[in-house]
Amino acid sequence: MRIRLDYHRDGLEVEVPDANLMAVLSMNPAEPLENPVQEIVGTLRNPTGCAPLQEIAAGKKTACIVISDITRPVPNKLLLPPILAELKEAGLGTHDIVILIGTGLHRPNEGAELAEMVGRRMMEGYRFVNHVARDMAGQQYLGETPRGVPVHIDKTYMEADLKIVTGLIEPHLMAGYSGGRKGILPGIAGLESIRVWHSPKILESPKATQGIIEGNPVHEEAVAAAKMAGVDFIVNTVLNEKRRMLGIFSGDLDAAFAEGAKFCEGIAKAELPEPADVVVTSSAGYPLDTTYYQACKGLVGAMPAVKQGGTIILAAGMAQGIGGEEFSRLALEAESLEQFMQDIWRDDFFVIDQWQLEETGIVARHAEMWLYTDGLPKETQAKLFMKPLDSVEQGIELALQKHGPDAKIAVIPKGPYVIPFVKQEA
Repeated sequence: MRIRLDYHRDGLEVEVPDANLMAVLSMNPAEPLENPVQEIVGTLRNPTGCAPLQEIAAGKKTACIVISDITRPVPNKLLLPPILAELKEAGLGTHDIVILIGTGLHRPNEGAELAEMVGRRMMEGYRFVNHVARDMAGQQYLGETPRGVPVHIDKTYMEADLKIVTGLIEPHLMAGYSGGRKGILPGIAGLESIRVWHSPKILESPKATQGIIEGNPVHEEAVAAAKMAGVDFIVNTVLNEKRRMLGIFSGDLDAAFAEGAKFCEGIAKAELPEPADVVVTSSAGYPLDTTYYQACKGLVGAMPAVKQGGTIILAAGMAQGIGGEEFSRLALEAESLEQFMQDIWRDDFFVIDQWQLEETGIVARHAEMWLYTDGLPKETQAKLFMKPLDSVEQGIELALQKHGPDAKIAVIPKGPYVIPFVKQEA
């Protein structure tokens, strides 16, 4: 059977033997919004859990709107104009508003990249600021969360009278679902906040995984930080497999996010009768698979679908290489994943972005990891704790040799956008 995986911008067609194909796990069908702008306006004026945006904005002198960076396919060109129109009606002028790009620890988004995200007219008409997590002087310290995460938040945000956070709700490998509170931590948080929030004592909780909110320490600490920073209004969306809007969830930080996460769960969960011997997956294509750092999410997303000792075959474009400088050096120089997994518990060990390699290490304890990409040289791939492949089909052939000719294969074309679960574990 020919199956198209999300891979870089154009996708990747792969052949999977019909006799071995157990399931193709996809997002559940849902009709996209016929008039998304009208729906956005409707939720701004009739939000969940709070007063309308225009009413909240009345009398405010300045506003900060947080948006996601280039690694998230948020439809900012649709979301931002209605929000800005409501602020204008409330009396806020163009120069009273700053749009803060929640980069977390990622690089800044500028020039053509920013124009791609928001549109050139928007880029030229408003003030955009990239959050810089490493500039601790640019953060305001607010105290500690219940688990001791120090909360340092971008001063540009903290100094605004009106605080709005936008984002995309989708399955998240650590926080259950993205969106809502994650616009604050890690979106506009300082390095020290992100470092502690991503420490092993929090990340290695069995509940710090996709699709789980209740009892998830990553989620709970992010909520605590967001409430300390203050969020007046959120605007979140859920997208379908073609990245068209399925729903808009606006209003109170807790209530609107909970509504959106529940909706996303109904879209994202896909059932398997039993764990597969082999899972073929992606990292959802561009922009999520532009680096090895981001593409690791495809491995984590596939883990519930594969049996202990099974094989995950990941196809990811990685057109921009491994990732940031620190992560790249860590990934290439670590002696072994298991040694690294022990080192991160030491008080004197810390490398920026280490948490993504930690997540890969968790997967490695469960299944073998194989990789197809044309974005990295084979010699580099071989250093990333994954078996390099010439093609996905080669990987399938080798996996059948390993697991037997009757091995069961599951395919997840959209990678981490789908939450696989085995029926008896539901």
